[in-house]
Amino acid sequence: MNALETNKAVVRSYVEAFNRGDFAALREIFAPEAEVQGVLGQGTMDKVIGIWQELHAAFGIELTVAEMIAEGGCVAVRYTERGTFRGTFRGQTPTGKAYELVAMEWFELRAGKIQRRWGARDAASQARQIGLPLA
Repeated sequence: MNALETNKAVVRSYVEAFNRGDFAALREIFAPEAEVQGVLGQGTMDKVIGIWQELHAAFGIELTVAEMIAEGGCVAVRYTERGTFRGTFRGQTPTGKAYELVAMEWFELRAGKIQRRWGARDAASQARQIGLPLA
């Protein structure tokens, strides 16, 4: 397997662990000093795991890879993200409504570990679909 395919395999492992809510596995996939940036903030795994746990509890998020490309030490992914607002999220009462949106992530990898990850998603579309006011 060449380096590009190896990096894509690491990112696929991340997606699988994220979908399972396997936060211990996610810690193994990311470098100890990894930086993660997303819609809800940025930080090291110690901070981000808490955000991801909150998202899973509230929405049961599942990512489906629509497209993945790799170049050098970078991998970019476009997903279909699905979930259902089933648990309280930041003071908002669950509506039980499902959503589907486009999300994207960019990864930098080195030595088989994710060093940096940026995430972007259509949060306005999610809010509309699950019945929350737009901020």
